[in-house]
Amino acid sequence: MNDLSLAARLAAEPYSAYSYSYPHKLAYQPLAQAQPLHALWLPEKRDALFLYIHIPFCEMRCGFCNLFTLAKPDAALPGRYVAKVLVQMAVVAEQLGSHGIARFAMGGGTPSYLPLNLLATLLEGAQRHFGLDLQSTPASVEVSPETASAEKLQFLKQQGVDRISIGIQSFLEHETRQLIRPQPNRQAHAALERIRAAGFATLNLDLIYGIAGQTRQSFAASLAEALRWQPEEIYLYPLYVRPLTGLGQIEGRSGRAYPRIAVADATGEDKAALYQTGRDHLLAAGYQQLSMRLFRRPGAPGKAAPVYCCQEDGMVGLGSGARSYTRALHYSTEYAVGRPSTQSLIEHYCDTPIEAFASAHYGIVLDADERRRRFVIQSLLIRPGLDLDAYRQRFEGADALADLPLLTALVEAGLASLDGARLSLSDAGLALSDSIGPALISDAVRQRMQAREAQLC
Repeated sequence: MNDLSLAARLAAEPYSAYSYSYPHKLAYQPLAQAQPLHALWLPEKRDALFLYIHIPFCEMRCGFCNLFTLAKPDAALPGRYVAKVLVQMAVVAEQLGSHGIARFAMGGGTPSYLPLNLLATLLEGAQRHFGLDLQSTPASVEVSPETASAEKLQFLKQQGVDRISIGIQSFLEHETRQLIRPQPNRQAHAALERIRAAGFATLNLDLIYGIAGQTRQSFAASLAEALRWQPEEIYLYPLYVRPLTGLGQIEGRSGRAYPRIAVADATGEDKAALYQTGRDHLLAAGYQQLSMRLFRRPGAPGKAAPVYCCQEDGMVGLGSGARSYTRALHYSTEYAVGRPSTQSLIEHYCDTPIEAFASAHYGIVLDADERRRRFVIQSLLIRPGLDLDAYRQRFEGADALADLPLLTALVEAGLASLDGARLSLSDAGLALSDSIGPALISDAVRQRMQAREAQLC
């Protein structure tokens, strides 16, 4: 394959998939034999773990959402769920043995959907069972404009949470309606005012591009409004329309694809043009680009805490749908998108007997090849890039360029550069992250993903 054919192949489908984790959750399957957590974690480095709690509830399900979450659950279900998470906490903490938490997050779903007493119960439980020190540990909680009340925000700040992430998606109401997310602009502004008033060190704000009818001008207008709040972080997400989402179901019933993006000059430009608009706008405002999606304001405050590295340190997930990562096994509960299946899985979690939490039952075993691919994907798609010496040290002298010839092809195509032992994506390569990441997936994982996707659909 020559340089031009590689660049052309990747550019032909620049938005294949978001490679935020590897292997993808669609590759998980029931394990042939339950794996005791104590034995799984015993050989792992456990002094700088990431602790994550998944809250699978929302006040509404946005049209683009394919997350494991249930909109407007029965009134009793959140309380039952939180009580079961505490049971899981006790079991998992005991199985881990001696450990330290370097980073903490609650995501979903929408954690702020929970009433204040349930949020307090979860944080108290995490501190009691895992020795979590929220005052010194970087801690992030996701909220929505509808549920980010002043009372909840003030409580989270007092507890030590230093990062709040909020999905605004667009500051233009006709665009949020296209996303099946009716969100009055005054509601978004009021939530941002409350977050800033609470004094969190880091505000992360999410925007989406690729919305039907969105133009470069309208996207720039949303960006300008976002910058008015001076968020420490901004994520720019390309819109993916997946089969079981609200937008996907509308597309399926209509028998036509989700409309292409209309741009003011009618040249037929699509997400790539909008990405460039967003990137240029944020770079001009002084933000640093760390990945295709993440832009960070220099000098943003942060806690002087132990560093967590996704390549070296494990992740402990709690709750239905949460994933946990050791070097040899990634595991979770089962996953769904449609409401009946999601509700059934959450109910099943709430009924889980205590002894079941001591083992992993569903996931994927990572052989040597998958571990190497994970290291490359998790490093290459974020700046400063892949440390070839660290790869060699981690994998007993292995050469990443020899193990994955695509990496050399990226350099030859001008999509990546080598600076000593550092392989970094160029600006052009970073823009193609959603095709480069999928190109690095193994055939075995791809086949498992395709099989699971066919089952879900």
